[in-house]
Amino acid sequence: MNFKFLYRFVSLAALSSSLYAQASSTVGVTQNFERTQTQINSTTLTPVLDGVLDDEIWQQATLISDFHQTNPVDHGIPSQQTEIFVTYSETYFYIGARMFDSDPSQISARQLIQGQSINFDDTIGVFLDSFNNSRTGFYFSTNPNGVRSEGVWEAASRFNSDWSGIWQVESRLDEQGWVAEFAIPFTTLNFDPATDQWGFNLVRSKASTNEDIAWSSFNRSTNPSTAGQVSGIRDIRQGLGLDIVPSVTVASKDDYIADTTDPRFDPSLDVFYKFTPNLTGALTLNTDFSATEVDDVQVNLTRFSLSFPEKRDFFLQDSEIFGFGTTTGFRRGGGPSDADPFYSRRIGLDPKTGQPVDIDVGGKLAGRIGDYSLGVLAVQQGDITGLDGQNVLIARATRNILAESRIGFIVTEGDPNSETDNTVVGTDFSYRNTRFSDSHSLTGALSYQQTDTDGLDGDDKSYNASINLSTQNTGFSYGASYLYVGDEYNPALGFARRKGIEQGGLTMNGRYFLRNNPLVRNLFTFARFSRTETLDTKKLQSEAFNWRVINIQTHSGDSLSFQWNNETEGLEQNFQIRPGVVIPKGEYTFDSYEVSFNTTNQRRFSPDLSYEWGEFYDGNTEQYDLGVNWRPNEHVLLDLSYRVRNTELPGGDFTIRQISLDANYAFNVRWSWVNLLQYVNSSGNLGINSRLRWSPRAGEDFFFVVNYNFDSMEGAFEGLNSKSSEIVLKYTRNFRF
Repeated sequence: MNFKFLYRFVSLAALSSSLYAQASSTVGVTQNFERTQTQINSTTLTPVLDGVLDDEIWQQATLISDFHQTNPVDHGIPSQQTEIFVTYSETYFYIGARMFDSDPSQISARQLIQGQSINFDDTIGVFLDSFNNSRTGFYFSTNPNGVRSEGVWEAASRFNSDWSGIWQVESRLDEQGWVAEFAIPFTTLNFDPATDQWGFNLVRSKASTNEDIAWSSFNRSTNPSTAGQVSGIRDIRQGLGLDIVPSVTVASKDDYIADTTDPRFDPSLDVFYKFTPNLTGALTLNTDFSATEVDDVQVNLTRFSLSFPEKRDFFLQDSEIFGFGTTTGFRRGGGPSDADPFYSRRIGLDPKTGQPVDIDVGGKLAGRIGDYSLGVLAVQQGDITGLDGQNVLIARATRNILAESRIGFIVTEGDPNSETDNTVVGTDFSYRNTRFSDSHSLTGALSYQQTDTDGLDGDDKSYNASINLSTQNTGFSYGASYLYVGDEYNPALGFARRKGIEQGGLTMNGRYFLRNNPLVRNLFTFARFSRTETLDTKKLQSEAFNWRVINIQTHSGDSLSFQWNNETEGLEQNFQIRPGVVIPKGEYTFDSYEVSFNTTNQRRFSPDLSYEWGEFYDGNTEQYDLGVNWRPNEHVLLDLSYRVRNTELPGGDFTIRQISLDANYAFNVRWSWVNLLQYVNSSGNLGINSRLRWSPRAGEDFFFVVNYNFDSMEGAFEGLNSKSSEIVLKYTRNFRF
């Protein structure tokens, strides 16, 4: 153990706690959380969704107007008034929202593409915890253009923004501000028909002032554990609970190097049936993922595996059921933990080429029965080169215990990429207490996994433990974790970043909100210490002390930060970091520094800059990052990111250049054209993904997709040679009964 850096970490934590204690005495503390409540009544009326609250249904609905700020001032008075009308019928949950604004010209409504982020627009959102368990729930939000954004809370600390459901919303700007009307069908939700009380919350964001308000919150946080409650929900139904979703794909793929063309016509079918209001079965036949977003390119300068987030709808549906331990493996922009029994990207993707593999048949059963959550996933994968299609199975069960905690079990069977028998069994416990004290939450997790693979004998287990004392969004938080991964731990349907290691970690982060400062809203700091040792030799593999010394955020959302990193890498064998560049085995300690300036995307033009420099193994490195986001109006978006990393090592020098360009055009809220260009000089690949989408309503989509790949070893746009291309036409429609 490197006691020098551990001592520094503990000293830093003690000092920061002392400073915060002194500062907090002048700004007050958050009071005990009391759950906000209201009663709503049913209706037989149906609103016309047109962004005008002139229907009779809104006159009979429950009015909610008692909102408070969560940012910048916890429980402060909102700068603008908000009125929300809430009611429901047998088949729909209705929301009518009036967002007053004294200066409507300042309302941000620049996102016009369905499925894209609305985080930097004015928004209004509704949260529904249909099991009233303070753990999970559905979230629906929109902007003044009526762009739908949704997701599910998989736990109080875990939000999955890739989930999508069928619902309707219409918005409209007017001289008083803007209006949104929601119609959320109960067929989109799983719920407990035995309870008439649901967890419920409403949140509004005002982009021009970087202000957030909510109906219910605790310590600035709005999640399932801090939601309010509505009562009176009775006699609701889901119809037959049957969804039939046919799709037709016509495509042609050309390989210019092999001089081959592969046309295809792929009809596919998804069927969903709710056996009960909270237990859903799904069947997919000849599943096609050709219209799915492409992955962002990553360059690996480590000795360990990279992971990518899941983006395919079939695997994202009910993903909260299958999440294990402290991670889910399904989060946007993220991936699995360092040892995860189930990582869905193992299925339906060739591990060698990254190309999609047909899924002939897939079945899923997922839902809740009382305090239990159950999930079973079975897939028959198509053939890949040299391997017949394999069958795989995942089963997951959890039970809610205590007020906010759960205990669970998982088993996986099969290997999609070999004929070797593989089984994983695991159990996990997640503890959460959001009211541990007046201002703190206490969370913890324990998990254990055992793999069984034909031909592998030895240490095939993995287990971890973690604990975190958090003030959520303000004050200081502290965490500790431990991970053990055996040499022969082998989750064929999961993910293992490293094997044969023990890893310990400590984290500390803190945020302090300034009062009455005309420029700065809050200060943030973060520190992490981790050490990884090999099991067999008990030698250091990696050690890192990362300290974001200061992050300054302004009221407008701009930020300036400085970070120091001290890292040690123990190489037990030579490490070829790039072709022809070898770092000899040995132990290396190096320091690096980073300064970054990020401007808020609420502006029409928002650049981001960062510069990292310092030592790298036995040499030096520097990295420049430039990002430019230009959105002149709601129709056009250009987002450019450019990275250059220059590294000088005794074994050789190398330069990595990465270019990514998003060029999007929205004709209106139903028609969009999204384009992504990516280039990395190390691979010499220039890829273009272009998607034209027509979405006349939720549950109906037409895609025209063009993928083109060039070999560009001479430079980003020099000496281009066509490698492959694909043209895809896909139409899908959801029929709900």
